[in-house]
Amino acid sequence: MVSELISQRSWATEAGTRRFVRYHADGKADDAYADIFRMRLSTIGVGTYLGAATDEVDAAYEATIIDAVRRGINVIDTAGNYRCQRGERVVGRALKLLTTSGEVWRSELFVASKAGFVPFDGAPPADKAGWMRDCTVRRGLATEDDLVGGCHCMTPAYLREALDRSLNNLGLETLDVLFLHNPETQLQVLDRATFEDRLRLAFEALEEAVASGKIRAYGLATWSALRARPDERDHISLARMLELASEVAGLRHNMRAVQLPVNLAMPEALTRANQPVRGHMLPALDAVRELGLLALASGPLLQGRLGRALPSHVPTLEGAETPAQHALQFARSAPSVTSALVGMASVQHVAENTRVLTWPKASAQWLQAAMADHPGAGMAAR
Repeated sequence: MVSELISQRSWATEAGTRRFVRYHADGKADDAYADIFRMRLSTIGVGTYLGAATDEVDAAYEATIIDAVRRGINVIDTAGNYRCQRGERVVGRALKLLTTSGEVWRSELFVASKAGFVPFDGAPPADKAGWMRDCTVRRGLATEDDLVGGCHCMTPAYLREALDRSLNNLGLETLDVLFLHNPETQLQVLDRATFEDRLRLAFEALEEAVASGKIRAYGLATWSALRARPDERDHISLARMLELASEVAGLRHNMRAVQLPVNLAMPEALTRANQPVRGHMLPALDAVRELGLLALASGPLLQGRLGRALPSHVPTLEGAETPAQHALQFARSAPSVTSALVGMASVQHVAENTRVLTWPKASAQWLQAAMADHPGAGMAAR
């Protein structure tokens, strides 16, 4: 009992996630859960990005997170800047209800958040630019040059403050992963050498957070960086990022995860060979596999658009009844994706989306056909 109470206050574990699957595996496909770092994680996760900063949206999110966990989802993703910190806070309320009721242990759930964009507090302020300077430069956490675009900061001092705020919002002692949020934002104004210098300092701070028990691992949550062509300004090499982490902390560094868009309209993570790994150029998801990383797929419904209608060439999946189910099946079936993150506005959406977990992942042939009309279609040769 003592060990369970300790794990309740800690992080996702091998024993905890496997216990969760035992309780929730009935009726689900054999590959509904992915094996990664000895854990078992649901191949669909809860996202918390969309929605207005209102109490009504908070209530809907709380209900859907609780229902999703009850239906067998044990991956939850959020960020400090989602809905003016309300994203993290509503996750915290849902987790408190689920754990204090005894429905789940903390060790059964994988929880990720992000730091980088300076968040508002509850609602957008009248002076947004002034707010962001107040939260960073005027508090001595960064210089004007560190606050890129007036909104993005990854100095060690700021990251430490942001992590503590996230843990407080979530009511947790430890995050399973903290992502640097869209670090490619800084490449819009920095040269590559300065960018890498800032990343080294950020990685040092994140390694310290691992050592102190505040996070278990860290990674990069990207929008364009892992899909861009190598000659584009915002391109980031995953292999190079791991080299920087090794420079900071040696081969036992804790950079272990990435997040990137994977959807029917943006399949570059499968099709564009843009990542140099051991002398070969690989698509991002192949690089993820070769480098041994956990990958969360963001935007599987493209902010709801693919939940309303699919491209006409996408083949019908047996059993799938809605565009959202087709789109989710594409994202969760993409090779090397651990979990596809989807925001759900109602418990009806939870029921619709979790039905996908009862089907085996889609075949490579269906994935190829679903991407047929996209420029550069076809998964790169493996």
